[in-house]
Amino acid sequence: MLSTEHFYWVLAAFLAYAGWSNLRQRRYAHAAFWSLIAALFAAGDVVLRASKAGDALPAQLAGGAVLALALLATRMRREPLDEAPESERLASALRLGHRLFLPALLIPALTITVVLAGPHLSFGGTPLFAPTGMTLVGLALACVASAIAAIAVTRQPPLRAADEGRRLLDTMGWAALLPLVLATLGGVFAASGVGEAVASLVSMVIPADNRMACLLAFALGMVVFTVIMGNAFAAFPVMMAGIGLPLLVQRHGADPAILGAIGMLTGYCGTLLTPMAANFNIVPAVLLELDDQYGVIRAQAATGLWLMGTNVLLMAWLCFR
Repeated sequence: MLSTEHFYWVLAAFLAYAGWSNLRQRRYAHAAFWSLIAALFAAGDVVLRASKAGDALPAQLAGGAVLALALLATRMRREPLDEAPESERLASALRLGHRLFLPALLIPALTITVVLAGPHLSFGGTPLFAPTGMTLVGLALACVASAIAAIAVTRQPPLRAADEGRRLLDTMGWAALLPLVLATLGGVFAASGVGEAVASLVSMVIPADNRMACLLAFALGMVVFTVIMGNAFAAFPVMMAGIGLPLLVQRHGADPAILGAIGMLTGYCGTLLTPMAANFNIVPAVLLELDDQYGVIRAQAATGLWLMGTNVLLMAWLCFR
């Protein structure tokens, strides 16, 4: 049975290779950073099992490793890494043509296939996919299949894929971890009662009996929290616990599925507006060598604002039907 743990091990192996490659080049901060993350991914099951058994030491060691990552991130510098000459890359692109799109298109196609067909697939009476997290398993499997397809299409040795992946990883640096860290931050905020605090503040500022006022507070809160934290995954549990569930769903009868889906998309309007979403807005500017490091944000700000307004209208129309 395939589960997310299997792909965490694959990811751990890749991160360990990135750490080893940096160690060989005497980039010690990068080597330690990626090696620590590899160890955390590989030991995740061990930490969880120990915590359930009442042994807090592995979790404490993992927490110490996270603190070490924060210190190492300050020592990481983006340095140019060797890649194929531009003439060679252009010749390869002209030779391969539209076949280059095949590996990229495989990712959404296989992910959707696993989500739709996965629950019905079995081997020897055992389900092929774990029932929980099937979307994530499908995405991970699609990424592995896409990497294999890229190797086949380009006729490059398999190690080239790992080398190019490592080069992009080092180009992004610590920003590659932002989605994971910020999503975790949202869970921490929700567990620490930030959502309840937001609910009490909103109740004092806006009329809680007015569903449109609550809806506007929810939408604007999703955008503002996303701008602050850089990721809608971090904003969602806070705003859903503070405004979405107690006020919109329970008091005004909003459809939770529609509210959650469009509410998350509304949060991503904030992603388009903030440099905190470094992997979306700052890293591309670095990779493309733009003169204006905020050029990506300036180009998409109008889209984010128009989309936010559209989402508010859609929620007002669909959530209370």
